[in-house]
Amino acid sequence: MFEAVIFDLDGTLLDTEAVAMRLGQDILRDLGLDPDPMIFHQLVGKDAEASDQILQIAYPALDITTFGARWRGGFEAALEQEMPLKPGAAALLDLLPLPKALCTSSHRESAHRKLALAGLAPHFPVVITRDDVAQAKPHAEPYLLTAARLGVDPARCLVFEDSEPGAEAAHAAGCTVVQVPDIIPATGRYAHHVADTLLDGARRAGLLA
Repeated sequence: MFEAVIFDLDGTLLDTEAVAMRLGQDILRDLGLDPDPMIFHQLVGKDAEASDQILQIAYPALDITTFGARWRGGFEAALEQEMPLKPGAAALLDLLPLPKALCTSSHRESAHRKLALAGLAPHFPVVITRDDVAQAKPHAEPYLLTAARLGVDPARCLVFEDSEPGAEAAHAAGCTVVQVPDIIPATGRYAHHVADTLLDGARRAGLLA
């Protein structure tokens, strides 16, 4: 049924969203601002530029350049200490015989660094990042480009995503979507299958017995 499998990175393969949220809110407190968890929930699945716009609107007095540098620098440093994988991520990647690709809203340098730290880089000969597209998720372009690089019709691609913007992007591209929610519960609006874990999602999609 499927000819390739495409994965999102943060929140899907890597358990990094909670780390980023905790760190971002701590930095806001250091800067004398009161963090609103619901504002940070809006950032899930968004690229850095979209996230900065949301934060700037929510906190007009925030020096977004200073905040962003501290947040992203602290996040990268935290991942040097520990790169947590989502449950079943390593096992699923080892089990799948189909061609695999990564489609992430992270910028190129950060994405490849995280893959290397997690030991997942050998699984992904095709990696599409924010730097490769004009339109970020939830636009379909990232997944359309990933499928094109794989040489596979999007309709023959199975996608694993955690966020609503990511699931929307994959759905708009014509892929079959397995959504495994991380921090934010899934509405299921853009998912063909909603699952608690990656392995459960693979079973629901018929990849595993």
